[in-house]
Amino acid sequence: MTDVTKYKLNHTMYRVRDGEASVEFYTKVLGMRLLDSYINNDAKFSLYFLGYDDSLNQSQPRMSRQGLIELTHNHGTESDPEFKGYSTGNGDNGGYGHIAITVDNLQAAVARFDSLHVKFMKRPEEGRMKHIAFIYDPDGYRIEILENPEYSTK
Repeated sequence: MTDVTKYKLNHTMYRVRDGEASVEFYTKVLGMRLLDSYINNDAKFSLYFLGYDDSLNQSQPRMSRQGLIELTHNHGTESDPEFKGYSTGNGDNGGYGHIAITVDNLQAAVARFDSLHVKFMKRPEEGRMKHIAFIYDPDGYRIEILENPEYSTK
């Protein structure tokens, strides 16, 4: 017998063309921390597990955490001129949407992303939904950026 009240969403996996570039994006642009990695040179792939640290989960092992991103890099794709990239699931028939990250101040986050030359899909001033932005990671995966009302001073 299993107890479904103990089930937790641990991670979402993305295939990435360049593991180092993607880890750099998620750590430097989005402020995540590389929590664990697994490099298998024989099988030619690497796994990188990233997430946010807070006082509640700082020392938890990876399998006890929630809300992680697993980046899977197949060695060689970063330098293969024939490699066309992975499907982000957002094409004509795509069913996948995006992940969402909350920030303390949306406008300040947008300004920071601009300074880091992050590519935007949607800025807060565009369209009807003024309270969100969408950015792209290095592989074109969409990331929704929302202001956390817990931090709002408005």
